[in-house]
Amino acid sequence: MVEKCNFPETIKLQIDGTLDLHCFSPKDLKTLIPDYLEECLAKGITEVKNIHGKGKGNIRRSVHALLKRNTTVKTFRLGDTSSGSWGVTIVTLE
Repeated sequence: MVEKCNFPETIKLQIDGTLDLHCFSPKDLKTLIPDYLEECLAKGITEVKNIHGKGKGNIRRSVHALLKRNTTVKTFRLGDTSSGSWGVTIVTLE
């Protein structure tokens, strides 16, 4: 679990199918999400959980817009009560 969000300019993420977006700037999502999805596919991970939080929905809308344009995304949906509800988007990759 990340306790502080003071990352150096470049960080290495664990590619495990769960991407917590809380500590990232919205401007970084444009490259972060496609790169993360590509790395997941390279590891054979076809279901990815993007944790964007519930808040006002700005990050969620940005995530969904990026997913709509990504050709590796088969489907995406908000989480259910057992997977984070509307604070999480579950992505299925092709």
